[in-house]
Amino acid sequence: MIATHDITGMVLAGGRGLRMGGADKGLQLLDGVPLALRALQRLSPQVGALLVNANRNTDTYARFGVPVCADTVEGFAGPLAGFLAGLAHCRTPWLLTVPCDSPRFPTDLAARLAAAAQAQDAEIAIALAPDSEAPDAALRPQPVFCLLRSGLHESLQRFVAQGGRKVGAWTAQHRCAQVPFDQPGDDPLAFFNANTPDELRSLV
Repeated sequence: MIATHDITGMVLAGGRGLRMGGADKGLQLLDGVPLALRALQRLSPQVGALLVNANRNTDTYARFGVPVCADTVEGFAGPLAGFLAGLAHCRTPWLLTVPCDSPRFPTDLAARLAAAAQAQDAEIAIALAPDSEAPDAALRPQPVFCLLRSGLHESLQRFVAQGGRKVGAWTAQHRCAQVPFDQPGDDPLAFFNANTPDELRSLV
């Protein structure tokens, strides 16, 4: 079994926040708590170590009490740049990534992804969940909710250096388990992400 202490959890907060009016999304407040801090608190019991990926306001993020790693790829290059930063800092066999803007992600996310990776001898495990805007529709990959072996650092480094930016295009190169989160009792909005101020207010 993949043990909790073998997983480093990282909150992705390195984006531009364009749909949030350019605001640093991870520092937007929900019930008085920054989104990135809420994500760290929700992730903490599931993993052995924590990181946060941020490219702005790094002093503020550092006050959350976990190491802050910035993208090494210039120009806000997307989630894969965050993955790459996390893998460079990860000291455990596995890295689990979650976005800062989905405060209701499952409290058993790490356990279920890890179980699937173990059972399928996979290098990567990705959540499948209903579309938050159409929860009765077919399940869709949620690629930023990703458990990946830390040994994939060199593979990802090559992919990004060649201009690759799509998570799915990179994960397709490796053994990848897809893990459904549509069981009875699962929150249909667990993977809802607050991209805009109105979407954030809807979570209050």
